[in-house]
Amino acid sequence: MSSASQIKNTRAATGPRWIVPVKVVVFVAMLFPLARLIVLGVTGGLGANPIEFITRSTGLWTLVYLCITLAVTPLRRLTGVAALLRFRRMIGLYAFFFAVLHFTTYIWFDKWFDVAEMLKDVGKRPFITVGFAAFVLLIPLAATSPKAMVRKLGRRWQALHRIIYLVATLAILHFWWMKAGKHDLELPKIYGAIVIVLLGWRVIAWLRTRYWRA
Repeated sequence: MSSASQIKNTRAATGPRWIVPVKVVVFVAMLFPLARLIVLGVTGGLGANPIEFITRSTGLWTLVYLCITLAVTPLRRLTGVAALLRFRRMIGLYAFFFAVLHFTTYIWFDKWFDVAEMLKDVGKRPFITVGFAAFVLLIPLAATSPKAMVRKLGRRWQALHRIIYLVATLAILHFWWMKAGKHDLELPKIYGAIVIVLLGWRVIAWLRTRYWRA
């Protein structure tokens, strides 16, 4: 095989030259919410209730990264830039990372691993149950994100990762119910609309594919 062919095959496997530097920039940029929390914690800027501030912040950024993950495929289809798919796994893992921070803050710093207190919360506030369900469903998605698992699961991998649609729906429901008690639904409506558009786009694309095949 000629050196030109080897270079071509290498580029096909690794993607365009801009992928690596842009991935590094995106990776660092997506750490900003965590860095901000650390700075606010050190400088005393977390407000009167730091635990609540951290819980709400990590939960919101989990939802943000879920929305960005769902937006990758439509953007790839609309722009024709196939390399965008190479960012989806990293963004999805960031969503899981912030979900872990969100869940850990609640069970550790808020409830101090008091199971009885957490069960009481579940009975009184169903939005916690919905949020916990969304977190549990994220675990197999994160666990099967490595390329080795993609190869091992084959077609089943794609079917499994469609769970993210349910996760996003439960996350919106969790956010909505949490804010409804405070009569503050501005953000839940915005993110709910974003998720509806992203999931609706997929339904329309699926229906169009079925139509053309028929």
